[in-house]
Amino acid sequence: MITFDEFKKAEIKIGTILSAEKVPDADKLIKLVVNLGEDVPRQILSGIAEHYSDPSVLVGKQVPILANLPTRTIRGLESQGMVLYAVGEGFLTTVEPSREIPPGTMVQ
Repeated sequence: MITFDEFKKAEIKIGTILSAEKVPDADKLIKLVVNLGEDVPRQILSGIAEHYSDPSVLVGKQVPILANLPTRTIRGLESQGMVLYAVGEGFLTTVEPSREIPPGTMVQ
């Protein structure tokens, strides 16, 4: 369990995926470039390649991003956030707003 105050620290924003490609020589990683309504899009690495054999299907999707994580280096590439997915037995899928909204919109 976490407290409500701990949960409030999570900065979750809607981002629009601008590009998606597999990371060479990495079975699980996809490199996403995401517009979070900031001056520069963010690069986010996501271990979802097993679920998306064609990463280009992700382009244009609006997804929730945990935006206030520290930058992490994975296989020499920076990851500047985390995409949140719905995950269950045998599936992983994006979670998307029911209509298009401005990138950077806060999720509460």
